[in-house]
Amino acid sequence: MLVNFTKMHGLGNDVVVIDAISQSVRLQSIHIKKIANRNFGIGCDQVLIVEPPIRPEADFYYRIYNSNGHEVEQCGNGARCIAQFVLDTGLINKTKLVADCIAGQIVMYINKDNLINVDFGKINATVQKHTIDIDKPNLSNDLFATSIGNPHGIFIVPKITDISITELGKELSSLSLFTNEANITFMQVINPKTVHLRTFERGAGTTLACGSGACAAVIVGQHIGVLQNPVTTKFAHGELTISFDKHTHNLQMSGPAVSVFIGKFRI
Repeated sequence: MLVNFTKMHGLGNDVVVIDAISQSVRLQSIHIKKIANRNFGIGCDQVLIVEPPIRPEADFYYRIYNSNGHEVEQCGNGARCIAQFVLDTGLINKTKLVADCIAGQIVMYINKDNLINVDFGKINATVQKHTIDIDKPNLSNDLFATSIGNPHGIFIVPKITDISITELGKELSSLSLFTNEANITFMQVINPKTVHLRTFERGAGTTLACGSGACAAVIVGQHIGVLQNPVTTKFAHGELTISFDKHTHNLQMSGPAVSVFIGKFRI
């Protein structure tokens, strides 16, 4: 069976998007891992599947799978890619989109400047500080845990380039304080409105960007008083603007989404 797909990315966080509305698709974990494999498949960090809506007020439902084949709750870069995808393919022809995923409802706006704004709505994210046993010189022992629908650990570092993201990220992601592992984002605070970030994603490894990680980092940064609102979050290949209102708890993200190529694969 041949299945149509689109390869996309948000700041280098690459995804494969599959339309399960106009074509019949049933993918199992083994298929997801084959698609995501960079040597024997298409290659990506996440596979996203667009499905018909489950609520009358929503435009569509989408599922998110990490490259290890496991379904996850949220993907910020993926949300922007999904919005661009349904517009490019003509599945939906409007600039305001309402979508559901495991984490809940999000609203996406296609802006005239080719940026996509994602409104996550009211996020009642709690922040917990954990003291961890880490044998790394010049690094803090504080890890901040929070969730925006998927679990995150935020680790503040003096300089991003001095950190072994993959090694330390894997170690922190597997800590017992996380019931099902977590995305670990390393944050270097440049000033109250600018941070540098790098992320190790559970089930995908070190990725070039993480939208939900950027959101979690800003929530943590505001909670501990080192960040204001909004915040420019800088990754290796671009930036996102994150806005979190501590009073209303409304969370928004703005950034690009790029289509790379379209194709077919056989399952």
